[in-house]
Amino acid sequence: MKKAHFTDSQIMAILKQADNGVPIPELCREHGMSNSSFYKWRTKYGGMDASLMTRMKELEDENRRLKKMYAEERLKAEVIQEAMVKKW
Repeated sequence: MKKAHFTDSQIMAILKQADNGVPIPELCREHGMSNSSFYKWRTKYGGMDASLMTRMKELEDENRRLKKMYAEERLKAEVIQEAMVKKW
């Protein structure tokens, strides 16, 4: 998995600078990022503080783990069902 180039606190600082009136193209050039990255962050993290951002990332990780667990259990159930059909 690709490592993030910016930390959560850096993203929050960049978004706050934009809220304070710094032009977005100048901000992107200063930090070496694309405009699309900035707008993606603004839609995803806009209006959040650092604690909410951290909580959201924790929930996304937990959701990813739960989806994986569900997929594994579903696969086990399908294997058992298939074995039962073959047994009869």
